Amino acid sequence: MSAEKLKLPNVTLAAMTSVSVYETVKALQYSMRGIEFGEVVLITHKKPFYLPKEITYKHTERLTNIDDFNYKIAYDLCDYIDTDYVLLVHHDGFVIHPEKWQDRFLEYDYIGSPWPIPSDGKMHCFHDIYGNWVRVGNSVGIRSKQLLEFPRKANLEWTRDEEGLYNEDIFLCCRHKHDIEAAGMRFAPLEVAKYFGHEITIPEFDDVDAPFLFHKWYGRNADYPRFVNPLHWPWIMVKKVLRPFVHRYRAWKQAKQQTDKE
Repeated sequence: MSAEKLKLPNVTLAAMTSVSVYETVKALQYSMRGIEFGEVVLITHKKPFYLPKEITYKHTERLTNIDDFNYKIAYDLCDYIDTDYVLLVHHDGFVIHPEKWQDRFLEYDYIGSPWPIPSDGKMHCFHDIYGNWVRVGNSVGIRSKQLLEFPRKANLEWTRDEEGLYNEDIFLCCRHKHDIEAAGMRFAPLEVAKYFGHEITIPEFDDVDAPFLFHKWYGRNADYPRFVNPLHWPWIMVKKVLRPFVHRYRAWKQAKQQTDKE
């Protein structure tokens, strides 16, 4: 007899994208293994013909670049979520070990994979307005409906971070962390988040055998599933065949340029 599914009726599993749509659908399906969510939604510009019936299509205008995506997540994701929480996943970040779920993850308004402390001298954004390190953020993770609605209600100004980028997780977890906490919301501490998700491997993961979810195939995440649209396989195979010849040509060209200089 199969194990009973984990029931999370107050959590919507969601993804928003206009690229890698096939791979995103597969990530949603993989995240549903062993978990019964209140709703599962794909937010995109056109309903895919292969969308399974257990995933609801919700429309957004085409997201033409990463800045569009970041803005929509920060200000408009709330319009698509009808439950108390959303679990936001991407094609390269999703639930990998449903058995690692902990109910305390829902004690917070924001929880995602922990961030590392940047090396000395490196430009970074992982700090709040007071200069304190922010160790927990990441786009893939859980957010409360209250937090989703806050940027619009509080009229938070949409600005670039210190690296000149629009990153919605930096926007929420770093640049406006003080505003969100002042409104009574809570960010998960590192001691809890390290069991929730993994992105870049950090020393604090040493006593964690496996996380609930992951983001990016870095380090310990390298062997987690990667979904590929079947339509892309021919081009992938062509690139594999051509790659050695490209490397040889580049090496020859570099050697020739060096010879011409001499």
